[in-house]
Amino acid sequence: MKIIRTDKELELPLVDRELVAKGHELVLLPEGISEDLLLEEVRDCDLLLMCYTPVSKKVIEASTKLKAIIKYGVGIDAIDITAAINKGVVVVNVPEYAEETVAEGAFAMLLALTKKIPAIHHQMSRNAWVWPTQRWLGLDVSGKTLGIIGCSKIGTSMARMAGMGFNAQVIGYDPYKSKDELAIKGIEKVHSLHTLLEESDFISLHAVLTNETHHILGKKELAKVKKTAFIINTARGALIDEEELLQALEKGQVAGAALDVFSREPLNQEFHPLKKLYTMENVLLFPHLSFYTEEAMLRLEMETLDRCQEVFENIPILIKTKDPRLQQQSHLNTVYKSDQLL
Repeated sequence: MKIIRTDKELELPLVDRELVAKGHELVLLPEGISEDLLLEEVRDCDLLLMCYTPVSKKVIEASTKLKAIIKYGVGIDAIDITAAINKGVVVVNVPEYAEETVAEGAFAMLLALTKKIPAIHHQMSRNAWVWPTQRWLGLDVSGKTLGIIGCSKIGTSMARMAGMGFNAQVIGYDPYKSKDELAIKGIEKVHSLHTLLEESDFISLHAVLTNETHHILGKKELAKVKKTAFIINTARGALIDEEELLQALEKGQVAGAALDVFSREPLNQEFHPLKKLYTMENVLLFPHLSFYTEEAMLRLEMETLDRCQEVFENIPILIKTKDPRLQQQSHLNTVYKSDQLL
């Protein structure tokens, strides 16, 4: 088979080695490849592996042999799912490889913000020492309120770390989870997003990016946030109206932010609309790497190879996600859901 893997900057040595060892033609393409160049490569491609690169309707419709698109990661918003289904191309992701990992990353960023670790480290590097003046006064997590937006597995893991681990009160906003479901996870359900924003000392986003959640934190919502509150986003950049967040940070309407994801990636210090974030002492920037640990990457590579093998053997491809955009493929003979294994 001809297999394309886009976003080659994200190294998958095990996947690449195994695919070549099995005799397949593997084409590695860089992040940021143009739609036209991708389209030409996909025309005679049997299997497409992607992470960040957009896979448009135009690209999908140009394919003549494509059997499946495997997202080696979680979010599928870069793929035109409808076009793929109409073409008979299966779309599958790897939803579970880094759930605990990303929660750990989000909580580490929360701790770094509250203790002012990046700013103090920078000052130590420049001046060798820091004295306990008001500028460096940190915060305890214990006794504070953490608000979780999106209370699935990553959000509930974050809640456990803050609640059971650090004695914080945890509240959650998720229209698709019941009060009892969240209570079992140590989260008090709130029915209004504005209530969560008004009551939280720390706000952590863990929602899936959909049309419904796009800019779930916009100008109106940011105005509800406490001026002493911190915002953490390890989910998707477009959950927040980032330009409004930048203005809120500049005006002191929000105490600080830790951001691992951005609508426009990669970030840069020259012409990116969010470049001012680099100058802010109360902002922690991370390059979309909260998922990136040795253990999580091994899980990701192994599951990606499992999905590839299903394509090679022409057997049903396992869909583990509960995302309705992929669940709607279950009528096809070429896919089956994980709950069918039970």
